[in-house]
Amino acid sequence: MTAMIDLRSDTVTQPTAAMRADMARAEVGDDVFAEDPSVNRLQELAAELSGQPSALFLPTGTQSNLVGLLAHCERGDEYICGQQAHTYKYEGGGAAVLGSIQPQPLEFEADGSLDLRRVAAAIKADDFHFARTRLLALENTHAGKVLPLEYLGRARAFCDQHQLGFHLDGARVCNAAVKLGVELSAITAPFDTVSICLSKGLGAPVGSVLCGNRELIDKARRWRKVVGGGMRQAGILAAAGIHALQHHVERLAQDHDNALQLANGLAEIDELRVDVEAVQTNMLYVDMDPALFPPLRQAMAEQGIRLDSRLPMRMVTHLDISREGVERVVAAFKQYFADRR
Repeated sequence: MTAMIDLRSDTVTQPTAAMRADMARAEVGDDVFAEDPSVNRLQELAAELSGQPSALFLPTGTQSNLVGLLAHCERGDEYICGQQAHTYKYEGGGAAVLGSIQPQPLEFEADGSLDLRRVAAAIKADDFHFARTRLLALENTHAGKVLPLEYLGRARAFCDQHQLGFHLDGARVCNAAVKLGVELSAITAPFDTVSICLSKGLGAPVGSVLCGNRELIDKARRWRKVVGGGMRQAGILAAAGIHALQHHVERLAQDHDNALQLANGLAEIDELRVDVEAVQTNMLYVDMDPALFPPLRQAMAEQGIRLDSRLPMRMVTHLDISREGVERVVAAFKQYFADRR
């Protein structure tokens, strides 16, 4: 039977045999009482790697971002983020629904940054008519793009100047570190809180860690309990996260190489539009005549290739997609369009 190639997201990864073995051996305790040794080790490891004093294990990236925002902001406060940011668009409006925190979205720049001049203009005056601007939230990577280190330094200084908290949705921040060839802490240390997802390119079955200073992490721990994220013998899951951080970070470079290989191959097809130069990490975007898209998706599905359902079509490489798998996808696309001509 032909193996399935799923390009919809890096969330579809399966835990490796070595990761499953570590999970089976995990020491466990009650994490709500802070007595699970595997969770404690994961949190210590994440804090060390991120250059932050403390960390908190959570079941999902959405919850990790949520309790991070709740730790920074109170009811009637505001956070500034990107119009297409995950914290604003793809997390069910949790900050507003559960925290009464108002989002102030701004358009991203082409490189995935927020123009700090526009951010400054969006900060509300100290006036009871307005929500109180308390936090700037960035995303790295955003749509596969890596924020420059120089920009992060300027953003840190900006937040200090304007007395704003500084949060990073770093779901794929390890991809960013590998792309730049720097330690993770070079990217994450400037932030007050950083959410790092373990279940995307790093390949753990579930989980994220929120890293930050002790005061904010203590607040986040309380909010984790409030929103139902307190887990008991969670060390079985934490062991997967430890394995991911110790063994699956450097290999992300393979995913980046595969994404570029895939982009180059698909760019040779006249019916497709692919910006190869925009591919920085493990994502590429493919556009085409909308009428061509549904039959293409159906034809690829019949060959065991799963594709995104929207245009431009996002394609994401990950640890379950090999170079041979990329070659198979390119060949299938080329054959499909050749048969239609």
